[in-house]
Amino acid sequence: MTHIHHEHNYHTHKNLKRLSIVLVITIIYMFAEFIGGYFTNSLALTADAGHMLGDSGSLALSFAAIWLATKKAPIEKSFGYYRAEIIAAFLNGLTLVLIAALIMYEAYQRLMNVHHVFASGMLIISVGGLVVNIIGAYLLHKGSGENLNVKGAFLHIMADLLGSIGAITAGLLMYFFKWYLADPIISFVIAILVLSSSFGILKSAVDILMESVPSDIDIKEVQKSIENIENVQNVHDLHIWCINANTIALSVHLVTELTDYKEILSKTNEMLEHKFGIEHATIQIEPVDFHENTCAFENHH
Repeated sequence: MTHIHHEHNYHTHKNLKRLSIVLVITIIYMFAEFIGGYFTNSLALTADAGHMLGDSGSLALSFAAIWLATKKAPIEKSFGYYRAEIIAAFLNGLTLVLIAALIMYEAYQRLMNVHHVFASGMLIISVGGLVVNIIGAYLLHKGSGENLNVKGAFLHIMADLLGSIGAITAGLLMYFFKWYLADPIISFVIAILVLSSSFGILKSAVDILMESVPSDIDIKEVQKSIENIENVQNVHDLHIWCINANTIALSVHLVTELTDYKEILSKTNEMLEHKFGIEHATIQIEPVDFHENTCAFENHH
């Protein structure tokens, strides 16, 4: 457990460092794109800047949440501040939805009233934005597999990277073909990309907040595996949920005729850890003739 704790701290430190670097370069180039969008009259560039604004908020929330999760919590917060990461991830997803809606609205207005765009300046700034997003995506990619909050920030960056490609495409179409409808059309495509990238992170965050069974675990298979342990006669009140994206918890009641529970506890914990990756298990052992009050949650299954 000490090794796991140190490894978690190492990954947390690395994620904080990556997030801080990406946050700084994103904020700097966000202002560059806002100014460029204003002077070139490009909605696609302004939309990409707006997305970068969302990225900046996402990265700042992610950084704050991960940092907060490392702090010692008061005794009444028995799971610490780990859920802060999930709340921030949820807010990140909502931010993406709002940004997408604003871009779609403005794109519709531009389709009704086409504006001239200074395509050459837009192209230069868009290419710079693409470079910044590639750097950000590279830095956050590894951490996105370790932490849901970093994954949310990574998805922001990836959606913005695609947005930069869209802005470059619009710039090329306007520069060579004078087709200024490309600006609102590409902006609408960017908005769709932004919107689609939000759904996965929102679903994951909501599932964790609702304490749903992790998607990669079959609760019926867990129950069957526990029941197959020697001397376990019955399993009930089984609950599996995530504390954060990396920590799975389980609670269960086992019925047995044995009076020495050490062997059953040892076998159950070992099986849960090796077969399902569940390291945080709370197991209540009950004798056959034990009659407890009905669990309030059991009837909802």
